[in-house]
Amino acid sequence: MFGCPGYVKCSSHKMGLSKHYLRFGQSARDRLFGISSNVQNGVTSPHHGRDRTPIQMLVSRQGRIKWGRLVVIMFGLLALAIGIVLSSIPWLDYLIIKNLRLWNNTLSYHYWQKPGVLRLTKVFIFNVTNPEGFLSGEKPRLNEIGPFTYREDMQKVNVKFHDNGTVTYQHKKILVFMPELSVDKELKIVVPNVPLLTLTSMSSEYNYMLRMGLSMFIKMTRMHPFKMITAEELVFGYDDTLTSIANTYYPRGKRPPKKMGLLLGRNGTLEEVSTIFTGHTDMKEFGLINRLNGQDKLPFWQSDPCNSIRASEGSLFPPRDITKSDVVHVYDKDLCRVWPLRHRHDTEKDGIKAGYYTPDDAMFDNSDNHTANKCFCPGVDKCPPNGLQNISPCQYDAPIYVSFPHFYKADASLLDAVEGLKPDQEKHETYFKINPKMGVTLEAKVRVQMNLKVEKANINPVQNFRSIIFPVMWLEEGVSDLTPTIHRWVYLSTTVADRLGPSINYSLILTGIIILVTSFIRAYKDLVFTTENIEMGKRQIRRGSNFIVNGGHGQHKIMIIRDSYALLHNNSSAETAFCPEQEAL
Repeated sequence: MFGCPGYVKCSSHKMGLSKHYLRFGQSARDRLFGISSNVQNGVTSPHHGRDRTPIQMLVSRQGRIKWGRLVVIMFGLLALAIGIVLSSIPWLDYLIIKNLRLWNNTLSYHYWQKPGVLRLTKVFIFNVTNPEGFLSGEKPRLNEIGPFTYREDMQKVNVKFHDNGTVTYQHKKILVFMPELSVDKELKIVVPNVPLLTLTSMSSEYNYMLRMGLSMFIKMTRMHPFKMITAEELVFGYDDTLTSIANTYYPRGKRPPKKMGLLLGRNGTLEEVSTIFTGHTDMKEFGLINRLNGQDKLPFWQSDPCNSIRASEGSLFPPRDITKSDVVHVYDKDLCRVWPLRHRHDTEKDGIKAGYYTPDDAMFDNSDNHTANKCFCPGVDKCPPNGLQNISPCQYDAPIYVSFPHFYKADASLLDAVEGLKPDQEKHETYFKINPKMGVTLEAKVRVQMNLKVEKANINPVQNFRSIIFPVMWLEEGVSDLTPTIHRWVYLSTTVADRLGPSINYSLILTGIIILVTSFIRAYKDLVFTTENIEMGKRQIRRGSNFIVNGGHGQHKIMIIRDSYALLHNNSSAETAFCPEQEAL
């Protein structure tokens, strides 16, 4: 029977066969981590690895530099460093913004200079179905006729870049009628006689003799407060006696065109010279107007904020990701003012992220509710009701007032004064969809209504035309889709870049880690599993092991290994521990 005289003595001999492998592996580990001594056969020897650093042990073997491994390690470190640096800065955004700034022959320049998108202007005219009934005291009954659709071919001409980060240009617009999307433009429509009612509404400022002379002139020319014309004439002009006289005798600068047309000034190269920021000095000013005809204020209004021109011309805005602002501004020449647009929610347009903007709630508010709008009605004791704005200063002093179509979001009294209008948010709301990273307009619809403010005058034949805000027409202009080239550019710069950037960063970091870990493991194996160490291990195993075999009389064969122990199995007894240093009896 084998036995163990004491637990402590037995425990001191529990080192197994792996102890010998650890002995010859210790030398390799010491060399790898820069320890100058080695352990061989239990004795410390200061011969191997003397004066060698961990990096030297990692890239060299037996004093010879392994250039291939060194290159791999350097590549791994470089990939890891680049990945960490790129993940801490928006490097891809910097590249996008750099190419977004306006400059000659860049993609953004071509989009801005000649967008190529399908810009449509739709005109809806209010036909008066009871003109005589209105003069007899009835409410005007209005029937909306339209759309009369025009394709707007627009480009910027006379472009000149300046050293201060601005560019000067003029708009060139050509409106082409599209019959396939329109009502017959030769259809006769009854509308208020704008030149006549403009003249008579101002008669309260004239003396008695002038009013009498005006009345006689109107009777002689057989003018009527309502006029039957075609949509084409109303939009692009018709011959009118009063307009022709005003063009001849009005002071220079206030002379209207020779013809009467509500959109007459839209065709051809506009006289207005615009200067905007290109984004090279500050992206927070990207696309904003710097000068109009050399002036930094609108001449129509006397004070801020009404005379401000700090706004976009409509196609490019300062990116919201940079400005962090919920409000953008757009300049509308026809309304001679800046529109504040407020961010309402995030949306998508053809797979591209966009912010949805609509006019600020207080844009057409009465000055009683919004004091900042007081400057839009100078010299007037009382501003118009909510939902209206006077634009006569930029309409040759004609009493033209603008609102949203069908008096959408306007004072209820304006809607009650007429019949046939039905405000609808989906049809009549102005909106912009703007990408927050690039500030590019993806879709936009500007909808505005022109109204004539008529003041009752005791002049024949308009003495029965009572004071009223009379709707004349409303129009919708904007774009629905980008060209395929511009859409691809914006999509790659936003949607794809948002996913590609992090993927590149994390791939570089992961690649660097894998390369370094793999190089370390391979270097460690090369240090540990050398021919010298393997031979040393074999010798240790042969010296440290012996076999004793006993047989016969029903006893099992027993193998005793120094520095280890085994369990004896006997047919008639339980398992018993033994100390390997005792001899079998």
